[in-house]
Amino acid sequence: MKEEFYTRSRWQNWINKIKESGFTLKESEEDPSAAVFVYAMDDVVLACLKVIARCEHGTISKEEAISTIDEIRDIVSERDDSLGEDANLMLESLNAALTAVFLSSQRYVDGGYDKETPLTDLVRKAALAEEDDRMEEALGILSDIGARVIGGETLPEEAFADLPYCLTAELLDGIDAISAAQIGDDSYKEDDGSEDDGEDS
Repeated sequence: MKEEFYTRSRWQNWINKIKESGFTLKESEEDPSAAVFVYAMDDVVLACLKVIARCEHGTISKEEAISTIDEIRDIVSERDDSLGEDANLMLESLNAALTAVFLSSQRYVDGGYDKETPLTDLVRKAALAEEDDRMEEALGILSDIGARVIGGETLPEEAFADLPYCLTAELLDGIDAISAAQIGDDSYKEDDGSEDDGEDS
């Protein structure tokens, strides 16, 4: 039986929590209810890292890992119009950030990414590619950056200097979330599937 690393019911739990939070966009102050989006993203990031760990343990193949990450992406891309306009805007931003997580995870599993160019230079190249409407190239560069972060590198703060608000910046938020997740609970690294906890929350 194929293991489910992330389920629709698990994502629906986060959608329900977003509804319960009553989130609205506020200009004057940060809305504490926005934290639910951060927690939801962390949960998805950890699921992807768990898939990568299983692949590195040899529990699943590269092809299975890449396919599983696609399945997770399909789950979290579903929309719920009942959330309201503000929450849906935040959800769109969250999904943009998660796009970088999925692409980076798959690039790391697949291998063959740029391991030499300084990360700051890659960020600059991605931003320039986006500016020139070469989004496919920008996404490829960003997935290289994310793969290297998964491999243990850290995005230097200067990489964000002078970076305007753009899709590249949103995607970098997803890569930053990968870095944050790896600093936190890293028990997923030792999880080889021998004792699946079966949690679905």
